[in-house]
Amino acid sequence: MPWSRIKPDTNEPDFSNDVLLDNKAGRRIAYAEALNEALFQALSLDPRVFVMGQGVDDPSGMFGATRGLHLKFGADRVFDTPLAETALSGVAVGAALGGMRPVYFHNRPDFLLLAMDQLVNHAAKWHYMFGGAACVPLVFWACVGRGWGSAAQHSQALQGLFMHVPGLKLIMPATCFDAKGLMLSAIADKNPVLIIDHRMNFKQRGLVPEEPYTVPIGKGVIRRKGRDVTVVAISHLVAEAYAAAQELAEEGIEAEIIDPRTLRPLDEELILESVARTGRLVVTDTGWKTGGVTAEIGAMVAEKGFASLKAPIVRVCNPDLPTPSGYTLERAYYIGKDDIKAGIVKAVRGS
Repeated sequence: MPWSRIKPDTNEPDFSNDVLLDNKAGRRIAYAEALNEALFQALSLDPRVFVMGQGVDDPSGMFGATRGLHLKFGADRVFDTPLAETALSGVAVGAALGGMRPVYFHNRPDFLLLAMDQLVNHAAKWHYMFGGAACVPLVFWACVGRGWGSAAQHSQALQGLFMHVPGLKLIMPATCFDAKGLMLSAIADKNPVLIIDHRMNFKQRGLVPEEPYTVPIGKGVIRRKGRDVTVVAISHLVAEAYAAAQELAEEGIEAEIIDPRTLRPLDEELILESVARTGRLVVTDTGWKTGGVTAEIGAMVAEKGFASLKAPIVRVCNPDLPTPSGYTLERAYYIGKDDIKAGIVKAVRGS
């Protein structure tokens, strides 16, 4: 089995060096380059891996993530797909059932809704329905955007819908290191994995080992230690939460920042242990508030860690509204450092 040669690596460089972009020695590459390298290594390692999706062979290569791969591996293994997500998702599921390892790029999250029948009704259930005899080693990838006028459809964050589905692993990386390691973990997994990335992550450059490595699915990480409040932040909001915590430290508030890295399975133990130390919880996500990721994480802590709480749980998310497309309206709609900072102060000081 070729994947046995890849060893798990949890020795991620200090997150502060990625956030602050200092000159620490090491190989620093762009977020898209980290994804591209993971795909290149997976394609090189395992002939069963192939990459499909709209625009994967374009010069831009899916925001850079798939750039040039079709030139290295040919159109049989890296190929463009038509506007037929339901049908092509069925092709991907069938290929996975037949022993291949497809990586299907959906460059916009709204296209996932067309693939939802295949992903939720079939891919996520076959291993269970056949008593473990069938596996669906399939990766779906989509990118949520903001700040460039992508409006109500292309920019919507749908992770709350997919977190609801048993049998489907859900990954949302926050760093270049995790983008590569979690992509390789997803491709190596025996059953379906959905990766939802964020366009803001693509502004990053981070320290990434050149050799193949995996990051364990279901294991979160503490990005910053603190004693006063636990902040669980999703995707690019990890960097925003970190920046908010650094500013609040000057005011005497020490926030602990947790990056779950995967939403299903969720590292409940890490979150509950942190809340037991701090007594307070802020959860921030790029999606909507009602019935979303923050609701699930907040409910989990209320159910399993209520005795540790010294104050009500605070949730910081985008408003329950379709995303506007105008630049000024976008600035008012999207949450960031200042919103998280206010949430932390509310949790700690009650105002």
